[in-house]
Amino acid sequence: MFVILFKSHLSEQAGEEYEATEERMQERVRAIAGSDPVEVKHYTGEDGERLAVMLWRDEETLDKWRCDPEHRVAQRMGREHWYAAYELTVAQVIRTSGHDSRGRAEAADEPHR
Repeated sequence: MFVILFKSHLSEQAGEEYEATEERMQERVRAIAGSDPVEVKHYTGEDGERLAVMLWRDEETLDKWRCDPEHRVAQRMGREHWYAAYELTVAQVIRTSGHDSRGRAEAADEPHR
């Protein structure tokens, strides 16, 4: 499994075109991932810093996303127009464990990878 952290600050140029592209990229992620369960979460801090956390199970699928032509165009637009600053971190997960008592009785029996 891989964890991708994408921290960013939007520029003043990021507007409706950025938002539409972000929605389209979320659709592309789902299309590329197929049966590879990808989880995406977005957070925004009080200072405007944004954090996207993505989990990918498969390196091959992650590479498809990285090389996707639409994603490459969005990356270029981000660098040239939409992001005042960004940082991308890609990490391979060695281990994960957890507990969920929010009404998921089966959670205790699920293996954690």
